[in-house]
Amino acid sequence: MGRSVSYPSGALVAYQGLAIDDEDEWEFALEWLRDDLIAQARRAFPSLEPHDGWRGREDRILLRNGYADFGLSIYGGLAAVWIVERDDSPYHEADLRRPLHELAQHWLGSIAGRFDDLFGAYVCLGHMSNGEGVYRKRH
Repeated sequence: MGRSVSYPSGALVAYQGLAIDDEDEWEFALEWLRDDLIAQARRAFPSLEPHDGWRGREDRILLRNGYADFGLSIYGGLAAVWIVERDDSPYHEADLRRPLHELAQHWLGSIAGRFDDLFGAYVCLGHMSNGEGVYRKRH
């Protein structure tokens, strides 16, 4: 069974292609992509701060604010850049003291268009029966 690039459930997702011809350049290209995404996201959304973590085994958190995790997932030559409401113990504990879910959803909704404009080079058209995603370049 095939599969597509991973991302956390409920995330805003934008896709970018990775054109890495030489296997020896993979780590360098990935590091450059991470650094570039971090710089762009921090300029666009100043409340995001560096955070090194994971959501599951495949979704790497690069930045975080009080409401959301911003991250990157890679599969083959495709990168999923995503932002999603936090799902960690400190967030859930804070949510019990002061409800954050509605605020987080409002913030994510307010940045959705800008997020897609900044990070979306490809659009997911759908998935085949074997799980493989079909993408086209954005106009």
